[in-house]
Amino acid sequence: MRIEHIAIWVSNLEVSKDFYSKYFAMTANERYENTKKQFTSYFMSHKEGARIELMHTPELADLISTKSIGLAHIAFTTGSKQKVDELTNRLRADGYTIEGEPRMTGDGYYESVVLDSDGNQLEITE
Repeated sequence: MRIEHIAIWVSNLEVSKDFYSKYFAMTANERYENTKKQFTSYFMSHKEGARIELMHTPELADLISTKSIGLAHIAFTTGSKQKVDELTNRLRADGYTIEGEPRMTGDGYYESVVLDSDGNQLEITE
C-alpha cells in the first residue's frame, strides 16, 4: 500500500499551481471545474510519483485556518545539502517566508522550512 496523493485547500489555485511547478518540478493536469459546487482543482504530479491535489472553492476561503488538526507539513527531498541550500535561497530571493533556515535536525535530517503562498509549511530535506 502507498499514499496516492494528499490534498490541500488553497486560496488562489493558479498562484499555488505556479508555486509547486516552479520550485518543486511538479506538473499540473488539466484544471478540473465543477461549476455546480463551485469547486476547482489541479493534480500536481512529480516524475518520481508524488501527487498533490490543490483544491479551491470560494465558500471555504474565509474558513481556512492555518492552525487546525490535520496536515502539519509536506516534505520534499532534494537529494543533497547543496540543493536544500539552493532551493531555500531561491525561495527567499523570490519573497517567500523561510520559517526555518537550513540546519541539521536532532533526528539527523538536513532541512529547511518554507511557507507557500497560503502559509502551508514545506520541509525541504536532503
